[in-house]
Amino acid sequence: MDVFCNDCPRQCGAKRGPIEPGGVCRSPALPRVSRAAPHFGEEPCISGVRGSGTVFFTGCNLRCVFCQNREISRGGGTGEILSVPALRDLMLRLRDQGVHNINLVTGAHFIRPIAEALHGLDLGIPVVWNSSGYESVDSLRLLEGLVQVYLPDFKYWKPALAKRYSLAEDYPAVAAAAIREMFRQTGPCILDEDGMLRRGVLIRHLILPGQDLNAMDVIDFAAEEFPAGSILFSLMSQYTPMPGLERFPELQQRVDAETNQRLIAYLQKRGLEGYWQDTEAATDEMIPAFDGTGLHPAE
Repeated sequence: MDVFCNDCPRQCGAKRGPIEPGGVCRSPALPRVSRAAPHFGEEPCISGVRGSGTVFFTGCNLRCVFCQNREISRGGGTGEILSVPALRDLMLRLRDQGVHNINLVTGAHFIRPIAEALHGLDLGIPVVWNSSGYESVDSLRLLEGLVQVYLPDFKYWKPALAKRYSLAEDYPAVAAAAIREMFRQTGPCILDEDGMLRRGVLIRHLILPGQDLNAMDVIDFAAEEFPAGSILFSLMSQYTPMPGLERFPELQQRVDAETNQRLIAYLQKRGLEGYWQDTEAATDEMIPAFDGTGLHPAE
């Protein structure tokens, strides 16, 4: 059955057939997956020692010009389309590999079949919703009781930046509302005796070159919006210039160490708990191969 989709904040009403792509996300209605395997590049409370069981979905409702996963985020024919039962089986196989959690990466445009796959599924480990933050509150409510950990980006506080880099001027307001809803569902962070996040919200912010004030505004939001110690925050300096940024000369550089240290100090001053990176993290080494790994039982 074709879907006329308004699930994300774009409200584009695009026709998406089960396997026929459409909309800003350039995706079919059924989930398309490019990789499913243990991943060790997340925050320590997510990756742990056994890895996070990541399911990388293709397509995206944002158009971030600097996207490191553009190989899959632009949609197209990359990846394999899975039925709901096949997606459920995939998550169970990942669980059986001993991962700490099932980490659903950029699945907002497939939220309905994902929610269907999770209903009644007893994984015994947390489900992580790893997203851009650009998603509607109504859609997120489909995940209530099904997702234990939310791992959203908060990319921009300034609408002009969101428009320039992601064609989504409403991103700041949308992401703020989405993260509030995520926190409503999970409540404060709960970590187990091994330091693994079992429940809660961990907000990520990628520092962009020359956008110190934007980073500080996002930090301020997190510090002022939620009770002290109730969320985690991850300040990332791993920004790596990607090809095709000729129209954005300000993005053709990395974040310098001085800026990074200044923002880490600001994060600490605001009393947020969580993680930060050294500028040595700014490489493409942690970008996985989107080659279909883990999609079939024999692998």
